[in-house]
Amino acid sequence: MSPAGHLLDGSAIGLSGLCLAHCLLLPLAAALLPALGAWADIEWVHALFVLIAAPLSGLALLAGPKSGARRAPVLGLAAGGLVLLGLGAFLADGEATETGLTVAGSLGLAAAHIWNWRRRSLHFGEGPAVGESGRLCPAGDH
Repeated sequence: MSPAGHLLDGSAIGLSGLCLAHCLLLPLAAALLPALGAWADIEWVHALFVLIAAPLSGLALLAGPKSGARRAPVLGLAAGGLVLLGLGAFLADGEATETGLTVAGSLGLAAAHIWNWRRRSLHFGEGPAVGESGRLCPAGDH
């Protein structure tokens, strides 16, 4: 896999993890440590995550292997994740709705990048061979 592709997918996965930590762990920490309460309610952070995630994800996913039929589900999952992130950041009314949309979007986007990372590894011969059934194949049987 190219170092740039590895770095892009890895960065996108890391950003999804930061988003999840912000949504799930920061409110818990704020309840335990009131000084962190101000950080838990900063609304512009969600918009910033979406504005960083969209171009980073686009670069990572569109720069990968171009195999059409196998690429479409990855792009669909990523697009769905970005839409959910955007809805959570810009249109959600309540905190519970915002958190649910953001968590679902982050998980979907992270899954798409993990899937893409795996596709890159297989495409460039760096990972185990996987057959159509999804099972590992002996060398040369794929």
